[in-house]
Amino acid sequence: MSSATSHVRSTASRAADSKPLEYLVRTGFICYGVIHLLFAWVVLQVAVGGSRADSDQSGALQSLASKPFGRTMVIIVAVGMVALAIWQAFAAAIGESGEQDKEAIAERVVSGARTIIYLSLAWTAVKVVRGANASLGDSQQRGASSLMDSTGGRWLVGLIGVVVVGVGVGLLWYGLKKKFEKHLSIHQMSGNVRKTTGRLGVAGYSAKGIAYAIAGVLVVVAAATYDPDKARGLDSGLKALAGEPYGPWLLALIALGIAAFGVFCFAQAKYRKV
Repeated sequence: MSSATSHVRSTASRAADSKPLEYLVRTGFICYGVIHLLFAWVVLQVAVGGSRADSDQSGALQSLASKPFGRTMVIIVAVGMVALAIWQAFAAAIGESGEQDKEAIAERVVSGARTIIYLSLAWTAVKVVRGANASLGDSQQRGASSLMDSTGGRWLVGLIGVVVVGVGVGLLWYGLKKKFEKHLSIHQMSGNVRKTTGRLGVAGYSAKGIAYAIAGVLVVVAAATYDPDKARGLDSGLKALAGEPYGPWLLALIALGIAAFGVFCFAQAKYRKV
């Protein structure tokens, strides 16, 4: 059994080391950066003028599709997200070389979660190109409404909200501790590039962490008050924040942080260990 497992891991490792896959992954990071820059613009519009557009990644893709050659760009984004998903699926399956301690196992679990996120974005991009309803907020609201028809379902929605809050806190911690640096080829960077990339990563992960934590709290509130409208994920979280006295200013800071994450993705396209 161990020999068979070793053979599978060896085969998967060779596939993961494929140069074409590496180039696609690096292109995927550029696409991921574009999504976040557009996402930041959508959030800023919510902060400034109370935009009714979806204030999440689906809104960013819909915004991109509306531009000249936008549908072609969305197709490229979909391909990039699939490449990132395949890469992270390999990382989840075989892990990094070396001792498989608790931290290594945790990294593999995170890679599995990233695989799902990238596939979700790819599918959203496909729906945008096809002209179908690609709103992540709508699908999350429908799912929450269906689950809330039973007491057990409401508890499950509440648990999902708690998990989302945990993801937000984890992203915030990941950014502030600069955990992302271990995945970058630091030795290839000059001092200024390393400092700038570090600041972008801290700002980006922190902003995303705060946004997800707010969204998670609202999902918990939705379960407690039986209000599916609050269970629209990032969309409802950010729009609810816009209605608070301090909300537009905080939203503007979150938008800047998300834009910083977008630029950080461009740095990953060059320096990420693949």
